[in-house]
Amino acid sequence: MDDTPRFKRFPKADEDISTAKHLPVTPQTQSPTYRLAFADPDFLCHDALRPVRLQLELLKTEMALNEAGIVSTIVMFGGARIPAPEVADQARTQTLRGLSKYYAEAQEFARLCTEQSLISGGKEDVIITGGGPGVMEAGCRGAEAAGGGSISLNIVLPHEQAPNLHATPELAFNFHYFAIRKMHFLMRAKAITVFPGGFGTLDELFETLTLVQTGRMEPLPILLFGRSFWEKIVNWEALADAGTISDADLDLVKYVETAQEAFEVIRDWDT
Repeated sequence: MDDTPRFKRFPKADEDISTAKHLPVTPQTQSPTYRLAFADPDFLCHDALRPVRLQLELLKTEMALNEAGIVSTIVMFGGARIPAPEVADQARTQTLRGLSKYYAEAQEFARLCTEQSLISGGKEDVIITGGGPGVMEAGCRGAEAAGGGSISLNIVLPHEQAPNLHATPELAFNFHYFAIRKMHFLMRAKAITVFPGGFGTLDELFETLTLVQTGRMEPLPILLFGRSFWEKIVNWEALADAGTISDADLDLVKYVETAQEAFEVIRDWDT
């Protein structure tokens, strides 16, 4: 989306920055207070500017996805530590080695969804992942194998996690704020798929469930890959028995085992 006005009365911001570079070097022009506010990283990183940074982080990705014409997405949450089958023997635990089958299912699921998306131009039901390794890499690989793209929402972590090499470069984003990142995961979501994972995956799952349960988000398929894994991790029935959730809330999630099964559930959701 080009927001450049047809008739330009004032210079663009980057032209103002360029003009400032040609000023004479004096104590006045070298003072931090003289910098243009939007070209001053020290100012933008000030604690008082956190609300502005939150807004910018929301806006930058939203503008880029609008410009790319992205209408809807299929979300893939899952663990960064789930190994690809070809390297599963190097996994830290036997459980992780066994969970490598879900890497393969994630890759196949993304391929199926992307092939379907491309039939209608590749702007609807686009795969979106966290952009890192594990299940996220599998999703990007599947979309790539189908000849389409995927959206990657990376996050700055203490130990920097670079985007996987199968992520579509022009749709790869980086976030500082977890809250804004999670908003972008859900804003265009047609369906949520959740593969085995750790704290991050659980956080994303329960955030989604809370939004649907409280009516802040319209109902959509929330598919958990691997019943045996999830029933060990979360005792949903115990929550209902305790009265902390209602019996109807148990229907918010559905277990699936294969890519084809998940694809068919999403395909048939509105029919």
